[in-house]
Amino acid sequence: MEYANQLSDHHSLSTLALHADSAFEDVQDAAPPLHVATTFKYTQDPDLLVPVPHRDTESSVQHDYYYSRISAPTTERFEALLTSLLGADAVAYPSGLCAFQAALILLNPRRVAFRHDLYFGCQGVIDIVAKLSGLQKLSLECDAEQLQTSDLIVLETPLSPSGYALNIAKYAEKAHRHGAWLLVSNTLAPPGLQDPFAHGADLVMHAGSKYIGGHADMLCGVLATNNKDWSAQLRKERSLMGAVVGNFESWLGIRSLRTLQVRIERQTQSAQKLVTWLVNSLSGHGEDSLILKSVIAEVGHTSLQKEDFDWLLTQMPRGFGPLFSITMKTENMARQLPSKLRLFSHQTSFGGVESSIEWRKMSDVQTDSRLLRVSIGLEDWEDLRRDIVSGIMRME
Repeated sequence: MEYANQLSDHHSLSTLALHADSAFEDVQDAAPPLHVATTFKYTQDPDLLVPVPHRDTESSVQHDYYYSRISAPTTERFEALLTSLLGADAVAYPSGLCAFQAALILLNPRRVAFRHDLYFGCQGVIDIVAKLSGLQKLSLECDAEQLQTSDLIVLETPLSPSGYALNIAKYAEKAHRHGAWLLVSNTLAPPGLQDPFAHGADLVMHAGSKYIGGHADMLCGVLATNNKDWSAQLRKERSLMGAVVGNFESWLGIRSLRTLQVRIERQTQSAQKLVTWLVNSLSGHGEDSLILKSVIAEVGHTSLQKEDFDWLLTQMPRGFGPLFSITMKTENMARQLPSKLRLFSHQTSFGGVESSIEWRKMSDVQTDSRLLRVSIGLEDWEDLRRDIVSGIMRME
């Protein structure tokens, strides 16, 4: 996708998000058009007809489409923007888990190492693939000697909902020492916060439904890699598996990427202010402190990981993300608080422009029953602070 990198490297993410797809502007519309076709007409010139096996290399048309399971203009435009923002060739899928499955099919590892608290959906995909291939599961902290050529380390960082971050460079070195690969699940630290490729990742995955989508209205997954052979194989296998993101979702993705940087910056800043207020209140003596101390046991956020701050500042130099966790003192308190808040939606997904909260037990049955997952949107942080205090006061 060379057309996705036509702008200079010094342009900001916001500029790239607005202009990296300029090669697709073949109409006068100020907003990108939505192409809904599933099939496309061949050229009317018989001399220009190129059979399918040779279309990529011999076609004289810049964007040559014939069937949307292979490629389509809206999806290709979405991927061009993703490629520019992620700094690597990006391939879009119908969901994050679909993207993860595609990564396992691509690499076909004999062994996969991951933390026990890797997203349970990814663990479910590993179990399904293991049924078919005999894939062996290892602990993330296994001895490097247990990894062999073409094995895989899966690293989710920061982790949801704790915000706990892991050292990408450390695990890249561990993987590469014996010819294994590193896949980083980077959903909680979208472009602008963390670049796993700068620290040695081979593949980067996003659940694009979250911060990349940003409006709670699209389902999408993304895989990115700097290995051109891999990206070509991913596209080939995607077309054969039928794992193609829809045209409308791609159009929503284009819309969302336009504002990604400004959204993430604002959401990250607000989350940091709220986390700092919560932590200070839990150790203070003011009116808010008395209210919060009566129900909250602990707050979790990447910024609170003080013992690892040297490498963490290098890995996440622009902030630590809009998601954090609150551990209440009892399960009953965790059940109650979401319904007492006015500015937070009680829902399982996160990353939207609206703030959300989830009693995590609703969707992750193995988690601490006192745990709440909080994702900060674009509301004023002071309004959110007051809503939290008022919500606690409304609890029985």
